[in-house]
Amino acid sequence: MQVDLKGQVALVTGGAQGIGRAIVERLAENGAAVAILDLEPDSVARTASEISARGSRVIALAGDVADPARLGAVQKEIHEQLGPIGILVNNAGINTSKERRAIHEYAEEDWNRILRVDLTGVFVVSKAIVPGMIKRGGGRIVNIASVAGLVPLRLQSAYVAAKAGVVNLTRSMALELGPQGILSNCVAPGSIITRGTRALFYGPEGDKTEIARSLLSHVPLGRPGTPEEIAHAVAFLVSPEASYINGAVLTVDGGWTAGYTRDW
Repeated sequence: MQVDLKGQVALVTGGAQGIGRAIVERLAENGAAVAILDLEPDSVARTASEISARGSRVIALAGDVADPARLGAVQKEIHEQLGPIGILVNNAGINTSKERRAIHEYAEEDWNRILRVDLTGVFVVSKAIVPGMIKRGGGRIVNIASVAGLVPLRLQSAYVAAKAGVVNLTRSMALELGPQGILSNCVAPGSIITRGTRALFYGPEGDKTEIARSLLSHVPLGRPGTPEEIAHAVAFLVSPEASYINGAVLTVDGGWTAGYTRDW
């Protein structure tokens, strides 16, 4: 997807791999200067180097999205190296381990870990970046949620709660920040092939596992999505053409939630 992002500075959290990396690549290809924030220093440095080699302006920053002190420093570093941030993509997120449990058996440490990254992280990053957006006269925020935030899924209570929180947090942000010229929207991916979903559902054989076949039997398109398909949705929402879209949830799930009738 081609949009005009020349002169824009973007921050993408969790951008070293998977969906985040695809988003970084798409924004950079369309002219934006991009800062990648990720917890893994080596991985984020490698990603930034590889994308920069194609002629784009990309910088690597290591840090925890739920650490307010680090985010204050991140905002300053990006401003000094690239300029004021006009695009924020809150992509960083984690899910439970391969062992899925009902709520009465769910480990409190897993609950706290997932909520901290997936929901509190969106709050902390946005709180750090929004004042600069207001000062520059506006911006675009895209929060990456999940279909798990729109429909109830079994055995993933922390992830479901966190992503539902992201959906309504996005709507709240749209109400609060729209008058300041900041548009806040949300992308809700369905099942996307990434390192995380391979570990949870697909395994090394991709969509050939029994659990993968069960999941995909309820997706009208009959396949998982790709990180690039999520990146296209993000590119649209931050493009000049999306100038009257605020508080929307763009579901990219192959039709999974169009007729949600399954126990999953």
